[in-house]
Formats: sequence, structure tokens, C-alpha cells
Amino acid sequence: MEDEDPSSRQRTGRLERWRTYAEISNLGPIARRYFVMNAFDGALTMLGVVIGASMAHSEDPAVIIIAGISGSFAMGISGFSGAYMAESAERTKELKDIEAAMCKPMKDESLHKEAAAFATKVTAMVDAVSPAIAAFVVILPYIFVSLGWLSMNSAFIASLAITLTILALLGVYLARVTKENMLRHGIKMLIVGIITAMLCVLVSLMLGGRVVS
Repeated sequence: MEDEDPSSRQRTGRLERWRTYAEISNLGPIARRYFVMNAFDGALTMLGVVIGASMAHSEDPAVIIIAGISGSFAMGISGFSGAYMAESAERTKELKDIEAAMCKPMKDESLHKEAAAFATKVTAMVDAVSPAIAAFVVILPYIFVSLGWLSMNSAFIASLAITLTILALLGVYLARVTKENMLRHGIKMLIVGIITAMLCVLVSLMLGGRVVS
């Protein structure tokens, strides 16, 4: 593949090139890890915001909406920049190792360099989008509160249910990838979510919060 004419790759369909880049860079497993880890982080982080605001007895949904959207945006920017720099460094090291084994530098338009650049951008995007989307979905019930469709207590329960659902689905997804028991993986993720919620409640109580009645 290294000796393939760059002009012939340009004539290849875009999707076909992307598929080739993904195979060369082993993009699938890497993007999958980024997706699961960061969707997990985004959902649990926003659950902490929701629990903290609820136990502070905030009756203004705008507080949670603003904090949630700002947090989602921050997680997206942080995820993209952090993943891009980390992946770029790792891919550069891999390319240098290949060049050392070949005893010659690769051309800038080489297939391996194009694949490395593609993988870096995709993983950075996955790292940015997955936590932001998960976080936004968790606070979505509070947008319904601002529209008059839900009460604050109902929104709290809905956010908790959404978070646990996201975690269970991530567990099922991992089980499908590893061809293991989906129920067991889903339950494991649910347990982590419940423990996290309990710890958030405990910390909120220590800081003077009160349980929602």
C-alpha cells in the first residue's frame, strides 16, 4: 500500500479511502474506546450537576440548563483538543518507528501518513462529541421544565432515569463488541451509575444540601 500512486487514491471514492485509512490505523477499536469512555464521563458528570442543583433546592431550571450546556461545550472542547494532541503524538511516534524500520523517511502523501492524520481527526471528533451529547441528553428534561411541560421533581427523576439508561446501553454495546452477556454488562454499568449517584448525594449532604422531598 505504501507504493500506491497518490493520484490513484484521489480517484478512489471517499468512503473507500476512509475505510482504507481506518483499516491501516486500526481506528475502529480506538474510536470505540473513546466513545464509550467519554459518553460514560459526560453522563455521570452531568448527573452530578443535576443532583447537586436539586439538593441545593434550585427551583430555576435555567441554572441547570446553563450549567449543563456550558459543561457540555467545555467537555467537547476539552475532549477534542486533548484527544487530538494525544493521538497526534502517538501517531507521530508510530510513523517514526515505521520510518526507522524502513531506514528511510516516508513521503508526506504516503498512505500511512494520510491514515494517521485521518485517525487523529476522527478520534478527536469522537472524543468531543460523545460526552457533549450524553451530557446534553441528561439535562434535556430541564429544558422541558422551562417550557412548562415538566415539574422540577419530574425532571430530576427523568434525568436520573436517562443517565441509567445511557449507562445500561453502553454496557450492552460493550457486550455486543466482546460477544459477552449483555445483561451482565448492562447491570455492571447500572451499578456504577447508582454508586456514583449515591456518592453525589453524600457529598451534597456534607456540603449542606438537602434531599429532595
